[in-house]
Amino acid sequence: MLKEFREFALKGNVVDLAIGVIIGAAFGKIVASMVEDVLMPIIGAIAGGLDFSNYFLPLVKTVTATSYAEAKAQGAVIGYGQFLTISINFLIVAWVLFMVIKAVNKLRRQAAPPEPAPATLPEDIALLREIRDLLARQKP
Repeated sequence: MLKEFREFALKGNVVDLAIGVIIGAAFGKIVASMVEDVLMPIIGAIAGGLDFSNYFLPLVKTVTATSYAEAKAQGAVIGYGQFLTISINFLIVAWVLFMVIKAVNKLRRQAAPPEPAPATLPEDIALLREIRDLLARQKP
């Protein structure tokens, strides 16, 4: 069983998948930082200095905090600012992945060998085949 597991784990697809997951996690952190630290402050400044990370809706009357982190500690809240930030994060990741897949598909199309043109028979061979077919139809 150990031998079978080793063969499975060392197959190219499994190793490629593991590398993809690790790179994806690192890429996710980069995108999250870009959204939280670059894009959301710009969007907030355009919208009049708003900080989306602190937008929340308290569900109980005991919540009196002004920041989302403190409000979560006081009671139930809906953090729609965090949701907005994560949604933008998702859209950026989806767009980048779409562009990567589009580029890979373009490269695959360029790398694929062109389909060979149908071979044309020399005229004498085509004529001989036609004669053969005619003779075959005439025999009872």
